[in-house]
Amino acid sequence: MSEFVFKMPDLGEGTVDAEIVAWHAKPGDAVTEDQLIVEVMTDKAAVEVPAPVSGRVVSITGGPGDKVAVGSPLIVFEVGESPAATVPATPPATVGPATIAPAAAAPARVAPAAAATTPPAVAAPAESPAGRQGRVMASPANRRRAREAGIDLTTVVGSGPGGRILRGDVTAAGAATARTDSPSETTEIKVIGLRRLIAERMSEAKRNIPHFAYVEEVDVTELESLRHHLNSSRPTDAASLSYLPLVVMALIRVLESFPQCNALYDAARGVVVRHRAVHVGIATQTPDGLKVPVVRHAESLGLWQVAAQIRQLAERARSNKATRDELVGSTITVTSLGKLGGIASTPIINAPEVAIIGLNKAIERPVVHQGSIAVRRIMNLSSSFDHRFVDGYDAAAMIQALKELLEHPAMIFIPKARPQ
Repeated sequence: MSEFVFKMPDLGEGTVDAEIVAWHAKPGDAVTEDQLIVEVMTDKAAVEVPAPVSGRVVSITGGPGDKVAVGSPLIVFEVGESPAATVPATPPATVGPATIAPAAAAPARVAPAAAATTPPAVAAPAESPAGRQGRVMASPANRRRAREAGIDLTTVVGSGPGGRILRGDVTAAGAATARTDSPSETTEIKVIGLRRLIAERMSEAKRNIPHFAYVEEVDVTELESLRHHLNSSRPTDAASLSYLPLVVMALIRVLESFPQCNALYDAARGVVVRHRAVHVGIATQTPDGLKVPVVRHAESLGLWQVAAQIRQLAERARSNKATRDELVGSTITVTSLGKLGGIASTPIINAPEVAIIGLNKAIERPVVHQGSIAVRRIMNLSSSFDHRFVDGYDAAAMIQALKELLEHPAMIFIPKARPQ
């Protein structure tokens, strides 16, 4: 018998350490090669790390929320044969759209971080004396539910085929193990992984960016009429067109006149980088937290192409299948709360961008229209701008230009007249 020391691998792009999100093995467990042993997170991605060898776990380093430096011992195995004593932390051997494979180790499965984030919000406890050995069979969604509830899945008896843990098993385990603080029941959730990253980035954005908020009322009656007409012309089984693609198309036209809003601030160099291409981030709520998939080169796409990309990217983000490249590189972000949109909001800028546009709920209400009281469909646009680089006048002028296009939607699709 010999010991095999597996070190924290180099996950690329200048990573110096990684945060432990959840352990799936503990001292004394027997594991097989390629079995998931730990989930870690860098500022770039969430990574599922499999066992590089088969053996018994002797010791692990750190618990959920702790950071382990690249090259430091992560887990020690007792193995029957005598492989190399350690797995060195070397740069990734291969990088694919959803995989990072450390050299001399089994490939680590990667779920990219959203323009800002990706991993599970909360880790399950690392220790479980009564836990069973071997790989736990559960879907990613049920693993996430267990982490959020602080449930060690190795202690849960699955009722599915072959002992697979189902949602009801997780719910039952949560009810049985909920900690009670008399006279009220409370649940403690450690802030790690995605939720920690969201907290850090939101705090940094609010702390460092002087937000200028601007809210404008938009009459979207004609836009709704166009949307309804376009949807009625589609096959009955086709996905319905929402306001979002139409707003993105209008935004693309507006940014031609307001390039200072389609920009990124490079704080390290003290430079604002304006982009001709429009890479629109679509803020998307997922079971794991907020992610921002990106519609790249939206200026080169038609309405239906934009709509299709928004749907596809949002679904990939929600199912944790989006690649890192699909979650970074936006130059301006659009956010919508859909039916929960409320009257107004104050969206936080997705740094290093300098502007974000928010859609609020569209409702019918009586307004004065062409000198008479009429029922019109009204929606507020809530926007935030980095006041260091976008003057208040320019911010207001941009939203007014966007309002004009949305209230006269045919103009969105009419080519802009060029000077003679």
